[in-house]
Amino acid sequence: MTLDHYSTAREMLTALRSRDISARELLALHTDRIAQVNPTVNALVSLDLDRAHATAAAADAQTAAGDPVGPLHGLPFAFKDTHDVAGFPTVAGSPLLVDNVPQTSELIAERVTAAGAVTVGKTNVPEFAAGSHTFNPVFGTTTNPYDPTRSAGGSSGGAAAALGAGLIPLADGSDMGGSLRNPASFCNVVGLRPTPGRVPCWPNSAPWDALVTQGPMARNVDDLELLLSVISGPDARIRSSLSADALAPRHGVAGLQGLRVAVSADLNGLFPVDAPVREIHDRQSSIFAAAGAVVAEDAPSIPDAEWVFRTLRAWRFKIDLGDRADATPELLKPSLLDNIRQADRLSADDIAKAMVAQAEIQARAVEFFSRHDVLVMPVSQVLPFDAELEYPAAVDGRRCDDYLDWMTSALTVTVLGCPAISVPAGFSAEGLPVGVQIVAAPGNDLFLLDVARAYEQLGPVGAVRPHLLETAAASIPS
Repeated sequence: MTLDHYSTAREMLTALRSRDISARELLALHTDRIAQVNPTVNALVSLDLDRAHATAAAADAQTAAGDPVGPLHGLPFAFKDTHDVAGFPTVAGSPLLVDNVPQTSELIAERVTAAGAVTVGKTNVPEFAAGSHTFNPVFGTTTNPYDPTRSAGGSSGGAAAALGAGLIPLADGSDMGGSLRNPASFCNVVGLRPTPGRVPCWPNSAPWDALVTQGPMARNVDDLELLLSVISGPDARIRSSLSADALAPRHGVAGLQGLRVAVSADLNGLFPVDAPVREIHDRQSSIFAAAGAVVAEDAPSIPDAEWVFRTLRAWRFKIDLGDRADATPELLKPSLLDNIRQADRLSADDIAKAMVAQAEIQARAVEFFSRHDVLVMPVSQVLPFDAELEYPAAVDGRRCDDYLDWMTSALTVTVLGCPAISVPAGFSAEGLPVGVQIVAAPGNDLFLLDVARAYEQLGPVGAVRPHLLETAAASIPS
């Protein structure tokens, strides 16, 4: 067996535990790849390889001593650059935070570090994670491993590009309007938005808010589930966090036989979809049916979901960034500042109506998933677009007035309160990745992973690697 930078995380861990490879050798495999490829994709930032080598050496010493080790022991890792990791800068793509080096880690980083991961640095994000295209004035633009002239998505774009380019085997991210799903779709990897509360976020300025959640990304569903097992679980500071017992059982899913699948390209006309994306979506009915699923064209009725999302999102931005907008508005990108200022125009009545509507939408979701096991729909409405743009000018001929207009297929699902996963589904004629979004009932995270795993096994889409970067390949025998 030969390990390379595209081996699965589980294969790497097996080799580490059997001592076929050391943590230092595995790190060297990845740092060589980072040196060769990261200048092209610009996925990883704030690298501290001296510290990573010291951590890997300590991991090897722990293994040699026969001490108990965690589930990610010796595995290279990079955290989203909005997540605090003690001793590493958290810049969030903002000139306001270029000197920010937190001394404590937030909960997700604590859990991954305690599991034994070797931190190499951070993954690039849009400024304050606003928008689903990763560029900022501090570190620049993250590009797509399958075509470096195209966007890698966002806001977890650095994470998705790093996975797609073989720089790291696992990554964390966060998702408000699609930030774990859109970049996964763009970079041919897997990204899960868990049921809110599955992965508790702390510190958290609005712990009651269910729009924002953290979650895992990987190159396949098995590896994603491994990371989910590390970062999930209750925390007393987040009263809405879910225990393992709160998750619905797996239902014994083995393949897709008999699965009740609803498919919808646009949720009853809620949003436009570009033709190449719609073409790949339209194949899904026959793919699921051929695997034994019972397929029906159906969608939940949620015409007010986008208004709810935009209203509550503006409120959340005001909570998190309002003070910065008031103190240094000139140091925020205009679209981000506009998001914050939208909250200034909201009344208490607006917020109350949005919260009531959100509750009604989530009740409709429960009813919908009493009739269907999963909903299959597009992740993103467009292909990876020109990396020089902030957002596409139009979708299927309909003008985009802001950077949310091409993300409606993801942000509407956020309002449902359901777990949703992006899984590789196909490629456009020009070789650009397209993912499929699979959504399940609230709490059915493990069931959703089993469905996604069964779908993943129907074809080799997720195993197709970016040809433009193959000359940078490296491997080491184990």
